[in-house]
Amino acid sequence: MIKNIVFDFGDIFLNLDKPAVYRHLEVFGHPELSPEMDTLAKTYEVGKLSSSDFLGKLQHHIPNASISELTVAWNSILLDFPESRLTFLEQLKAEGTYRLFLLSNTNELHIQHVKKTMGTKRWNRFEACFEQFYLSHEIQMRKPNTEIFEFVLNENGLVADKTLFIDDTQENTDAAASIGIRTWHLIVGSEDVTDVKTKL
Repeated sequence: MIKNIVFDFGDIFLNLDKPAVYRHLEVFGHPELSPEMDTLAKTYEVGKLSSSDFLGKLQHHIPNASISELTVAWNSILLDFPESRLTFLEQLKAEGTYRLFLLSNTNELHIQHVKKTMGTKRWNRFEACFEQFYLSHEIQMRKPNTEIFEFVLNENGLVADKTLFIDDTQENTDAAASIGIRTWHLIVGSEDVTDVKTKL
């Protein structure tokens, strides 16, 4: 019986346009991230670079783009947060049946942008739904490393097989499943987090 639900953020609650970054960078002659830029992004995602250092190092790879242009490109992946999902989450919280957690691979620039576009009131409504709110750049771990799932379980006294983890990335749900966590690999476009009770 599921007692705990751990949610991803992007493409679970917040809609994403994952190819948008590449469309923006293509203007500057970089239609994809080089292996070096990918490593840079992952380092930033675990909080081992400041936003200014990250943008500066990214500009080293894309020197014909300004810092502001790179910031716009980087945040272009972030779309809207439908009110229906937030209302659903608040109802789930109010029912009190499950312990709710957020576990997101993200970074400071993205979170700052989302807070700004959502507004303080809506962001606070969202954050208040969770017992714990884990962001990779704050806890310096990222999915799919199993240590991040073990950390969440141990930190909160959760039993793996009584915990459901929801993510849109198969690699992440596979990693969680490998240590006994129940998972839902949500297929974006054909499934929605508001249907979570069908998975419990």
